[in-house]
Amino acid sequence: MHEQDKGAILIDVTDTGDVAFDRNLLSGFGHPVMVCHGPQESECPLLTGDQCDLVDRAHGVMFELDLDLPAHRAIFRRYQEILAEDIPIRAVVKPGQETTYAELLQRVQVWTKQPDAAELDAFAAGVEAYDRIVE
Repeated sequence: MHEQDKGAILIDVTDTGDVAFDRNLLSGFGHPVMVCHGPQESECPLLTGDQCDLVDRAHGVMFELDLDLPAHRAIFRRYQEILAEDIPIRAVVKPGQETTYAELLQRVQVWTKQPDAAELDAFAAGVEAYDRIVE
C-alpha cells in the first residue's frame, strides 16, 4: 500500500492542545488526519441527522469528547450507527467513564489516558487493515 492510499483518520476532540501529538504522529504514519472540535458554534451534523463529510471519509475515528455530556454521547452513538463495523474506533475517556458508559463503549477500544506512540501505531495499523478490506 502506498502512503497516498492510506485511509483518513478523524480525531474528534474539544481540546486543541492535546491533538497536536496525535495528529502529527498519525500523519507521520502516512494517514491524512482530519480534526473536528465537536459541536461548538454550529450544530454537529450528526446530531441533526445530516451527513458529515469528515465521517464519510474516515477509515478510523479517535473520539476524545466528554461522555458526561449528552450531546457528546449522542455523537458517539451516531459513529457506531453509521460507520462500518470494520472501521476502528478508539475512545479516549476520563478515568471512570469506561465503567459508567461500559454499554456505550462495548464495541470500541477504550483508552483512559492520552495514547502513546505505540498505541497510536496500533490504531494506525487497524486503519490500514480496514483499507485493505475496502481496496
